[in-house]
Amino acid sequence: MSKNKQNDPLNDMISQPEGSEEEMTVTLDLEDGTTVTCSVVTILTVRDKDYIVLLPLEEDGENHDGNVWFYGYHENENDPNEEPELTYIEDDEEYEIVSDAFDEFLDNAEFDELVGEGE
Repeated sequence: MSKNKQNDPLNDMISQPEGSEEEMTVTLDLEDGTTVTCSVVTILTVRDKDYIVLLPLEEDGENHDGNVWFYGYHENENDPNEEPELTYIEDDEEYEIVSDAFDEFLDNAEFDELVGEGE
């Protein structure tokens, strides 16, 4: 997992084809002028705040290093059509708490996968 403060999500677009099982993606415009498409891994709620876990994808649509990016996540409940807002996690302690919550999410996902195989 990588803490990536150099990425600036100036333009955040979350999209999912309607009626499709395809993964949701986010397009981030970075400070250096590049654009990165990320797969949305999950949205976690930790201590009453929402965080999004993104898997940055290479041009081939794959992730080759396994690093994920964590951002604060906020949707405008009064306007569901408004783009969600992503914010940096500036505090190292907060970042560690989110990282630990994501590790727990992965552990539970693996457990659920194992239990599902036995059915």
